[in-house]
Amino acid sequence: MKAALNKMIGFVSFWAVVGVITVALISCTTPPSRVEMDYGTSARLAVVNQTLNPEAGKNLEPVTGLDGKTAEGIMEQYREGFEKPAPPPTYSFTIGDIGK
Repeated sequence: MKAALNKMIGFVSFWAVVGVITVALISCTTPPSRVEMDYGTSARLAVVNQTLNPEAGKNLEPVTGLDGKTAEGIMEQYREGFEKPAPPPTYSFTIGDIGK
């Protein structure tokens, strides 16, 4: 009888501690703030607003435009533009009309 009573007290104590911990953890949570609710909305809206044709992915027809040789030449010029350093900026300014 004593063992059953101790077992019952241990069982109730365990679940009481679990309940107190659960209530303590739940009470520490806060509802999301307005900033958290809108997090990422700006980026998603920017993508949506900058998409010219949202249905473009469904079009399976081949793309027409530049031929391969022309496109290759343009891309080569583009890549070479990054290889040579940009010329240093030149600044010139005059003060008044001296010498004119």
